[in-house]
Amino acid sequence: MKSKLDEYLKCLDERRFYDAHEALEEVWFPRRFEKSNEVQLLKGFINAAVSFELYKLGRKEQSKKVWTNYLKYRQLLFKVESQYLNEYNQMSRYVERINNQNNKAKI
Repeated sequence: MKSKLDEYLKCLDERRFYDAHEALEEVWFPRRFEKSNEVQLLKGFINAAVSFELYKLGRKEQSKKVWTNYLKYRQLLFKVESQYLNEYNQMSRYVERINNQNNKAKI
């Protein structure tokens, strides 16, 4: 799983948002029916990548809607118990930095 989290960050860094989504989808999809904070948090990070891809495609209103899904799941970062908590915190900081850059680009 760590390799997929690293791949997610690498894809974000390279602005390959669709690929970032796919990297986490491989981890999330088999576990999607689990009622765990970690699985829901992964879903949130997938939503962040989708939001960025939509933004990149010029679909800014749709991007905003999907971003709100990320925000809904982000709060689980403070409730999740996982050996990957450091990675999740890093991912959260990174996606929020990208979102801030997108918001500044509108000005």
